[in-house]
Amino acid sequence: MEIALLAVGKLRPSLREACDDYLRRLSRYVRVREVEVREAARAPTLAAQRRQEASRLRERAPAGADIVVLARECRSLTSDALAGQMEQWQLAGRPLVLLLGGSRGLDPELMAEAEMRWSLGPLTLPHELARLVVLEQVYRAFTILRGEPYHKGAR
Repeated sequence: MEIALLAVGKLRPSLREACDDYLRRLSRYVRVREVEVREAARAPTLAAQRRQEASRLRERAPAGADIVVLARECRSLTSDALAGQMEQWQLAGRPLVLLLGGSRGLDPELMAEAEMRWSLGPLTLPHELARLVVLEQVYRAFTILRGEPYHKGAR
């Protein structure tokens, strides 16, 4: 299985270090790569900005991948449920793409195209922090699947 985390914008150094730590940890379980695309800050409207960013994200997604978008208003999962979903994606054998928008969110058309829409919960998080949480939760999912002691919750 290969996971691609495609995100709009760059991380500040403090969050970059934390994300790199989880990317390193994840590499023990799965091929994972992170791709940052440029924000469309100069677009004339919010809709145009989201469309340009969606185009940049689509260009970087591997063909035939399962696409998951992250947005606050979508379906939330427990860590155990995410682990179960991750297991299903592994069995499917296709690449998995996790899409994170920038500070202005994702294009509605891109969200509609996704196989799954995942929410980290009802809180509003800075998109940079959301990226860190996503990586940590994906790492946690793999430790749950392996029965490793990282996850303290009951399964």
